[in-house]
Amino acid sequence: MEYRGIFDTHAHYDDERFDEDRDTVLGNLAGHGVSLVVDPACDLETCVKTLELSSKYNFLYSAVGVHPHSAESDGNGDWLQKVADFAKNDKVVAIGEIGLDYHYDFSPREKQKEVFAAQLALANDLDLPVIIHDREAHADTLELVKKYRPKGIIHCFSGSAETAREFLKLGMYIGFTGSVTFKNANKLLLAAMEVPDDRILLETDCPYMAPVPYRGQRCDSTLIPATAERLAELRGTDAQTLIDRARENGCRIYGIDAEDIK
Repeated sequence: MEYRGIFDTHAHYDDERFDEDRDTVLGNLAGHGVSLVVDPACDLETCVKTLELSSKYNFLYSAVGVHPHSAESDGNGDWLQKVADFAKNDKVVAIGEIGLDYHYDFSPREKQKEVFAAQLALANDLDLPVIIHDREAHADTLELVKKYRPKGIIHCFSGSAETAREFLKLGMYIGFTGSVTFKNANKLLLAAMEVPDDRILLETDCPYMAPVPYRGQRCDSTLIPATAERLAELRGTDAQTLIDRARENGCRIYGIDAEDIK
């Protein structure tokens, strides 16, 4: 089935896995019903790359920030001012991808929290939403979100239904990827049932998280329908209706004019 108006609210087209055919992939998205994409940076280098992409493609927007993996390497000196300067670009719609990752611990946890907190405060100062990466760090992520009360998104949600409820109480939106199609997704599917229609988002996190039956392949925005179909089945609706609601939600939280999808 052909779908329309797909908004991939989190995709990394700046990733090196797209180096050989990036323009071809991006050029083909509209023909597969993809209308909007947000490409979040993960470090100061990819802030530059995503801004280059968003200047080239009208349908692609940027987020700028320092990921927890890069907190130790990039979170020193005048790094926060650099993020703030990047955020002045008209195509920047969020501060992200920021947050905590206690699975890999590529940066010390205290440094992760320091860099995360600084960017939460910056986002509030700039009146921008945040895109939060939370992997096996639910308690500390929740504590900092409660402290700073940003507007924004818990991306690639991986927590429990209880955790989803806590973030929803704080006004956050919840993004789901192809992980909802995985065999071990029972806990995640219970969480997805907790998210109301006006807070759910669809994303790929490409080139990662390809949904079944494409798992193991390089992911891109054209694979969102598999995620939408699984969530729609779970929620008792149809995939196009879910795609439309998720697009409306994405435009709302990112402050993107819905007319841009036409």
